[in-house]
Parts: sequence; structure tokens; C-alpha cells
Amino acid sequence: MAETGEEETMPAEASGFSDLSDSEFLDLEDTQESSASLSKPGPSSELPGKDGMLISLPKWKRGLDVLPPMERFHLKYLNVTDLSSQNWCEQQMVYGKELPGFLSHEKAAILDTGASIHLARELEVHDLMTIPITTKEDAWAVKFLNILSMIPTLQSEGRVREFPVFGEVESVLLVGVIDELHYTAKGELELVELKTRRRPVLPLEAQKKKDCFQVSLYKYIFDAMVQGKVTTASLLHHVKLHPEKPLGPSVLRHAKQGGFSVKSLGDLMELVFLSLTLSDLPVIDILKIEYIHQETATVLGTEIVAVEEKELRSKVQHYLAYWMGHREPQGVDIEEAWKCRMCNYADICEWRKDGGVHSATLEPQAKKAK
Repeated sequence: MAETGEEETMPAEASGFSDLSDSEFLDLEDTQESSASLSKPGPSSELPGKDGMLISLPKWKRGLDVLPPMERFHLKYLNVTDLSSQNWCEQQMVYGKELPGFLSHEKAAILDTGASIHLARELEVHDLMTIPITTKEDAWAVKFLNILSMIPTLQSEGRVREFPVFGEVESVLLVGVIDELHYTAKGELELVELKTRRRPVLPLEAQKKKDCFQVSLYKYIFDAMVQGKVTTASLLHHVKLHPEKPLGPSVLRHAKQGGFSVKSLGDLMELVFLSLTLSDLPVIDILKIEYIHQETATVLGTEIVAVEEKELRSKVQHYLAYWMGHREPQGVDIEEAWKCRMCNYADICEWRKDGGVHSATLEPQAKKAK
């Protein structure tokens, strides 16, 4: 497998598929200790950045002239994990987009450790090499070459890791990376999503719910890919790629080493779509989430996910309505107001200020006294 190594400064999304899959720091059990050491944002609607300087938080502007979030955040596509973050708290996800540089050292360390574990697992089944790139066409070409190499590997050896997926859902392009695909002893195709845990405990049900949504969406997109429902035209339209543009020398050399005679991204995309539909890859039969302890690599438990497609589509439509500008962002329901206790944006949260989370959940004693 190949990974991109930028030679020039490129847009963040130019590297193609990127889907941060670990989200273990979200739930209460893993964040009580770390959140206590964070500086709380004050009433001035500002948050401390990494260097201690205050960062002004843009407020949601109400009115017909406001750009849809897809345009406001300059996004051509969404990661699957963007939608799964909405499943946890949409308002928190929005603040994260508005303050991309704000991440506590504790949470950053958790993500770094999780990423290292994922990389180590990938190296168990794939050899990695860095391919220099200079254009977004080169970056996506490398990802497509990975797909082309993974398909026969999955069919012959029965296991691949870090499989890229992409597809249009409700007129929005979604991309992601499946941690692992393998065939079971019964010949069923199983997806395994790895979630690492800083502490040796299973996550709360709310976190499991978020993880289940994520893998269900992976299945939905992958199944559409192998069923021929994903088109070249859709991808080119959303990402604004130029299929006729010649690929860089490093990418062409890597393609030739893999036995692929291509000159442009268009040539490569044609091969990918043919391979996906003609290789007899089945749809995913089983979805499994595996939780492991970061320090000891002990498996803490597994979840088998049952997909309810009608419910999944309903949730996706609701989440995408925000991105298309059809509604304002929403915070958590009153039943899940406990999530606010660990949120870095709690003191400036407009959802709470506007009564989305009722004050009764924040000051129960005062309400009872009345």
C-alpha cells in the first residue's frame, strides 16, 4: 500500500480520504479527569488556544443570506466521522469546525496513541511506502491505487485493513476508511472497527450508539460501491477533480510497479469502478466493533451491530440537512445534558443559552427549592 507525502502545500482535503475513527475521549468515564485540568471558557465567547491566546468564536448567523455550512467551511465532501460526531452532539461538532486548532493536550495524546495502534495493525497485513504528490489528483490517485491492490488481496488472502470508501448520499459526498475487512470461516464478509480506550473500561451506551452509527454508514457506502451505485461523475463533480490531468511521475511509477498502465486520473478511476463491480466482492454481512485498552492491547469487549437501514437513512437525512443549510445546529436533548459537563464549549454554547438544554438540568437544586 501507498500513502501520500505532500511535496507542496495543499488543501487539507487534497490528500483524499481522511477519517479519524477513534473517538474514545467523548464519553464521561474517559474525560472526567482530563477535563478538570482545562481552562474554562469565559463569558466573552472566547476560548484558550493551544498557545494560551484567546480565540474568538464566530456566532451562528441567523438569516437567509447565511452560507450553508458546506460552503462556509469550504468543504467539498464530509467524512463519515463528521456525521457520527453529530450523533454525539451536533453543536459540539460545529464548534470544533469553527475552532479547528482547539484540542487539549490530553485529547490529542489519546488520538495520537490510537492512531499509532491503528498504524501498527495496518503494518501487520500491508507494506507501506510514501509517494510524493503535488496535486489533489495525485493524492486521490494513490488512494485509488490502494483500492486496486486491496481488492485482489482481500479475495486471495481474506483480509485487508484501512479500506477507503466513498459515495454520494442525499446529494453529499461522504468518504471514510474502514479499519478492517475479512472473510469469516463461513465465507461471510465482516467489517471490524477498532476503538481504543485510554482506561480499561467499555464506553457508555451513548458512545456505543455513536460507534454503531459510524460502522452502519460504512456498510451503506461500501455496499453501494460494490453494487455499482457509485459513479465517476459524482466524485468528479463534488471534489472538482480533473480526470484528464496527467499524473505525477512518482504516482505513475507506483502504478506501473503495481501492473497498472494508466496516464491520468480518469484512466485510474475507470479501472477502480470496473474492479469494484466485476470482482464479485459481496456486500458486508457482519459489523463488529472491537474495544481495546491502549496500554495493554487487551480486548475489553466487542459489539455486533444490527443495521436498520430505514432508521440509518432517516438519521443521515437529518444530519445532512444541517450541512445543506436547511436548519440550524442542534445540541443534545435534555436526557443527554450530562454530556455538557465534559464539553469544552459548554460556557459559550448557544444551544444551552437559548434553552435547548433547560436550566433545570444545570441547577436542579435551585428548581427544587422553588
